[in-house]
Amino acid sequence: MNKKILLLEDDPILAETLLDLLEARGFDVTHVEDGLKALDATYDGHFDLMILDVNVPKLDGFDFLSEMRQSGESTPALFITARTDIASVARGFEVGADDYIKKPFDFEELTIRIDALLRKAYRTRQERIPLGELHFAVATEELYHDGESLPLPPADRRLLARLVRERDRIVPKEELLAILGDGEEGSEGALRVHISRLRKLGLPIETRKGIGYRLAAT
Repeated sequence: MNKKILLLEDDPILAETLLDLLEARGFDVTHVEDGLKALDATYDGHFDLMILDVNVPKLDGFDFLSEMRQSGESTPALFITARTDIASVARGFEVGADDYIKKPFDFEELTIRIDALLRKAYRTRQERIPLGELHFAVATEELYHDGESLPLPPADRRLLARLVRERDRIVPKEELLAILGDGEEGSEGALRVHISRLRKLGLPIETRKGIGYRLAAT
């Protein structure tokens, strides 16, 4: 499953260039031109990374990210901006940025920073995370056994990615239900079925009754 990136950029030429660059690397990119559309996009789905300009209409990048962090959203965020003064850099990190790159920037440097942030989201410097006899590939969110990729349904893959990010911590069942979505797929019974399928692959997932699930670090 391709990693999803939210791109907030109102410069059409730069946005088109970034779209071409990111999509060529296999990312699924949602592009918006103003902060309010960015908020709407986050209501509609989950993102693995946010790339944000600051000087955008309606709600600037700083205020957008501040709102996201206050709501409990922890998705890694990278500012790309022409604001180069120290006060703006400080403001960016104050509202919750994970990285800050000044325009104009080298596109190769941007991709290096993106890869580093995606690894950071999984609290690792490794490209693959060992899970018993299995390995989880950070870049593609695929599960491997003896070097072979194990096919996973999309919902199972989404659940596994969240459990891996929070490994050795209890993930509340409400968060996992939100990942599954609304309707029958998002019921507690369905969640137990998905967890059971992941366990059958050999993943050490523990149940904390009435609370949630925990993927034991190995």
